[in-house]
Amino acid sequence: MAKRIVIIGGGFAGINVAKYVCGNTGFQVTLVDKNNYTFFPPLLYQVATGFLEASNISYPFRKMFQGKKNLSFRMGALQKVMPEQNKVALSTGELEYDYLVFATGTESNYFGLENVHKNAIPMKTVNDAIEMRNYLLQQIEKATVTTDKNERGKLLTIVVAGGGPTGVEVSGMLAEMKTSVIRKDYPELRGAGEVSHIYLIDGGAQLLSPMSKKSQQDTYNALTKLGVEIILNTHVNDYVDDKVVLNNGAVIETQNLIWAAGVTSKVFDGIPAASYGRGKRMIVDAYNKVEGFDNIYAVGDTCIQLSDPGFPEGHPQVAQVALQQGKLLGKNLVRSSRQKALIPFRYKDKGSMAIIGRNKAVADLPSGLHFKGFIAWFIWIFIHLISLVNYRNKLTTLFNWMIAYFTKDQALRMIIRPSKRE
Repeated sequence: MAKRIVIIGGGFAGINVAKYVCGNTGFQVTLVDKNNYTFFPPLLYQVATGFLEASNISYPFRKMFQGKKNLSFRMGALQKVMPEQNKVALSTGELEYDYLVFATGTESNYFGLENVHKNAIPMKTVNDAIEMRNYLLQQIEKATVTTDKNERGKLLTIVVAGGGPTGVEVSGMLAEMKTSVIRKDYPELRGAGEVSHIYLIDGGAQLLSPMSKKSQQDTYNALTKLGVEIILNTHVNDYVDDKVVLNNGAVIETQNLIWAAGVTSKVFDGIPAASYGRGKRMIVDAYNKVEGFDNIYAVGDTCIQLSDPGFPEGHPQVAQVALQQGKLLGKNLVRSSRQKALIPFRYKDKGSMAIIGRNKAVADLPSGLHFKGFIAWFIWIFIHLISLVNYRNKLTTLFNWMIAYFTKDQALRMIIRPSKRE
């Protein structure tokens, strides 16, 4: 009998587990996700700012796995795990498993700030990106008709919380839009620059904290030159009545708070508290097996692995870790079915990078090499293009980027709001 593998989550990690084992007739694989598509999170901000369509960074699971006889897809959200019965309860029914794999990623961490949770703009899903695009475009439209200078300032001022890659990239994109696109599209807003601000706030002493000092300084200089107002060593304490309240007592009046300040993993009913570590990440061994279980695994952002000598405090929550863990777990499941020795996970750091704007980026390679400007920008473009899931995504994204590069513009700024039936 084929062993039943249930994979919860179709991101980088889950997709790579599925790809590796689905060609093996010894397994029957079911991939579960609340969406019917996978997407590429590093480019969400470009959907949110109207430089890419959602379809450029997304692809349907069923299309991806056409012809894979031992792989099926189930759309649904995980509600409960029943380890003693080897069963999971989904919003769309129940599934039995021999092996269960968690690849559920992370969600926004609001650090207990309820007003921020209710009112800020998140940046974690395709839905978030589309909502952000619609919301910001509507804010600009409102600003074109208001005669109240203070109200216009609230509508046009944007606060980005979080100085990691997402916060840096969205800040840079918005700053470039402010000086080019908005001036051309909205002649009513000429002269509104004095009330329009883009703030980037981070609790650390520098932006892009995991990257090199050179990258941090280059990023700070490039964003400042673009007009982004950077506030470091400062946290957002509250967001109420169109006021972002900082822990130093300062207040920024705005109706636009973009939240990119942190992530946390998810906790699932049926997995005991003892199996979770820092950041609600499931504790796993060198083979990604969850502590306390013999047939439950976790890969990617949702797990913390302390057995890798190069990363004794756990791996960074980045795409490359998810990709590598997903591939190795798939390989180890196949090796286990053939009674072969398992391979412990060792992360191979391939470097880190962030884009700031047109011809502006930073890149750090494991060898210690640092790049900035056009070279780093080109590396970023190349790496992100080849990482997209299929040729259609690669070609349409490249086409959109070429238009944006040569025209310094893009025509994807539509406010699309599907009507809701009663």
